Amino acid sequence: MDSIISHPSPVISPINKNSTDDVAGVVKRFIAWLDAYGETSWDHQSFFAGPIGRRAKALYYRHELVGTVAVAPMIAFEAFLPSARRFFHHPTRFPIADAHYAMGFAFLFEVTNDETHLRRAIHFLQELKKSRSPGFAEYCWGYPYDWVTRNGTIKNQTPLITSTPYAYEAFLQVCQILEQDFELSTFNSQLSTQAGEYKQILQSIARHAFKDIKDFPISGNASSCSYTPFDTGGIINAAAYRSFLLTSASQVFLKEEYWLTAERNLNFVLQNQNPDGSWFYAVDGVRDFVDHYHTCFVMKALAKIHALTGHTATLDALRKGVSYYLNNLFDANGLPKPFSRAPRLTVYKRELYDCAECVNLCLLLRDRFPALDTTLEKVVAHVLEVWVKRDGSFRSRRLYLGWDNVPMHRWGQSQMFRSLALYLRELRKATSVESHARRAAVHQLSTFNS
Repeated sequence: MDSIISHPSPVISPINKNSTDDVAGVVKRFIAWLDAYGETSWDHQSFFAGPIGRRAKALYYRHELVGTVAVAPMIAFEAFLPSARRFFHHPTRFPIADAHYAMGFAFLFEVTNDETHLRRAIHFLQELKKSRSPGFAEYCWGYPYDWVTRNGTIKNQTPLITSTPYAYEAFLQVCQILEQDFELSTFNSQLSTQAGEYKQILQSIARHAFKDIKDFPISGNASSCSYTPFDTGGIINAAAYRSFLLTSASQVFLKEEYWLTAERNLNFVLQNQNPDGSWFYAVDGVRDFVDHYHTCFVMKALAKIHALTGHTATLDALRKGVSYYLNNLFDANGLPKPFSRAPRLTVYKRELYDCAECVNLCLLLRDRFPALDTTLEKVVAHVLEVWVKRDGSFRSRRLYLGWDNVPMHRWGQSQMFRSLALYLRELRKATSVESHARRAAVHQLSTFNS
């Protein structure tokens, strides 16, 4: 295949309530902070990523009463002294963050045509090439630490279907940019080679998602999928992620078998939507919580699938999902809240990650659900007003007492950077469409008058 197929773009409606200069200024300050801070960080899981935290968390899942005592110090630190993470684990590079940074800088290149941003995007793709999961023939990514879960420990670098699709999107986005017909003055000779390499990586990612991630039929036309190559499935957002990746790859590489698998995972997601429009985290009868960012993950995947395919049932599910989302996952002030159905007591009131995913979701769906425009502008204004720190980074969580100001690349920093860069890209598109419409109207008027 000679070129990567571009995904169709939805109709762009105006977004101009928040000042472009204000958003651009925040993004510029963040980039300066990122340059100074570096590309590794602690994480919200840092308390449980080291040996002490892992043992305490594993004990909690085996013996809740004794385990509660074991994890209590970490929970107390999380609530009252977030900077104590440094005593439990070390700063780490996160592939998910690298993918988000790559996409964010690619969006900024599309806005400014400044090669510096494209160079940064390519840099983060190079880091993704280095951090792929070892021991697998195809490109895939996981977490850089042992992750203790209810169902056991997922070992460091085990590929996750909730991580790999972000790398796929990042490589696809930059590949599409490199194949466009524009002049890049200083490193044009590298472009054809890199675009070809990125296409090969994209093909490899798609093969991984298709072959290494397992299917588990639940009905005649639907299948759950595994979260890693080794588990038995049942997690809603995992199926949504895989369905999007394979839907996209089916069109990019013209492989019908990818769509047939994607459709079964899509049907699993659609069939497990609750009557009120929500989705539980999993269908195991245990992890039946409903939270903000996982709801966004599911609906973002459905939004992209619908944009690619026009799948009618997907739009119907989105309609119900958006209604639930707006009515249950925002507080009285119209701002994102972490849970509508919480699995446990939480130590925070608001989450940067939720705000970032809200912005992303609204930008994806506002063409189909105009009510999300109001939410989009409110949340962006709230982020600019409340979440930006003096050094240019973002606050991570609003606690019940104070703030968690530890900057965590995977847990909100990279996602917020990407969402604001996408906001600027969409604003530029909207401005371009409006300007074109005005010119067309003036032309028609002058023609009529003549």
